[in-house]
Amino acid sequence: MPLFESFGISASGLTAQRLWLDIISNNIANMHTAGRPGDPAAPVYRREAPVFVEKLRQAADALPGRGLSAAGVDVAAVVADPAPPRMVYDPRNPLANPQTGYVAYPDINITNEMVNMIAASRAYEAGVTTLNAAKDMALKGLAIGQG
Repeated sequence: MPLFESFGISASGLTAQRLWLDIISNNIANMHTAGRPGDPAAPVYRREAPVFVEKLRQAADALPGRGLSAAGVDVAAVVADPAPPRMVYDPRNPLANPQTGYVAYPDINITNEMVNMIAASRAYEAGVTTLNAAKDMALKGLAIGQG
């Protein structure tokens, strides 16, 4: 793998993890946002999650039999959680169902979001470490070339 290609691979991972952190913060921010199921004027927020895919490239030095090698990571889509909303009895809320008095809230668990945040942060840190290691190798190569 060419040296400068590792910079692109690390950068794609950093971008993907940053997007995941943005999605997690959006989920946490909308955790207590009320809505009405089926009402387009007051929809219920749905927890979102990214779908990561491996970017592949054709290469002569690819894995035998595959003809492809890794070229980073990409976000294929951001999908909404299909889980039903959490229903809370609050008849005084203006968004409450007039017949039942229940208000719909997103089904977001703060513990799960914090675990995802830690995982994304650690993956981001690993990407930065990889990028720094590639940079150090490039600098050492330049120093060797200078004599």
